[in-house]
Amino acid sequence: MPLAYWVHNLDPFLVRFSEHFGVRYYGLAYLLGFAAAAGLLLLYHRRGRSPYGPGAISDLITALVLGVLLGGRLGYFLLYRPEVLRHDPAELLRLWEGGMASHGAFVGVLLALAWWSRRHRGSLLGVADLVVTTVPAGLCLGRIANFINGELVGRITHVPWAVIFPANEFDRQLLRPFPRHPSQLYQAALEGLLLFLYLQWRFWRGRPETLGPGRLSGEFLLGYALARIIGEGFREPDASLLLGLSRGTFYSLFLAAAGAFLIVRSRRPAAGGGRPA
Repeated sequence: MPLAYWVHNLDPFLVRFSEHFGVRYYGLAYLLGFAAAAGLLLLYHRRGRSPYGPGAISDLITALVLGVLLGGRLGYFLLYRPEVLRHDPAELLRLWEGGMASHGAFVGVLLALAWWSRRHRGSLLGVADLVVTTVPAGLCLGRIANFINGELVGRITHVPWAVIFPANEFDRQLLRPFPRHPSQLYQAALEGLLLFLYLQWRFWRGRPETLGPGRLSGEFLLGYALARIIGEGFREPDASLLLGLSRGTFYSLFLAAAGAFLIVRSRRPAAGGGRPA
């Protein structure tokens, strides 16, 4: 194997106390992602862009944490490894072995927002438009953690920046390591950094009254779906294909459709002839 390729040798633990216990970069990514969301929501309130103060934000972040963790974990097994739930459901509790699905986390977040908006008598689409502008920060950190973990590797390639992931399951089946796209970093840039900058630009540039409810949520879903589909082109499929598509691409089509629907809906005049309230 050419020596020019960097061989991945990063430790998934920032601090390790035992073989499976310690401070993982993956867990740290989640913590920093939720902290970034809380900080941005507080900033929106202080700048007069959000009616929700510290107390409401604290409840919201708690709901989002539960929605992401439960939705992401259940979604991983339901969408990618349903056979495990039949043969070894206890694997749901073995968190140290990894396994989270962003599409499942989105469903968990939707349920969390529905519960929170009902409790606080807020607008579901209104609070969703605020939350989605913070989500890509966590997505970026999560993909970087995927890279550090050496998981969700890319397809075989010989581009100069290819990386060899010695421990990945695909190369174990091929009996020798191959250089692969660092697709985790591509996704960090597309789903994370690029989408975050775009949504922040849209949020601060546009006046709230010019953006119908659900507009930013729709743009987030559509933008994420497009970024994910592009990223899937460089990523080794980690489950069987559906209709000839990777599962990440297949599930993202539904997000794209939902995003397009919200964008069209936000532009539709209200019953009285004006903009939606």
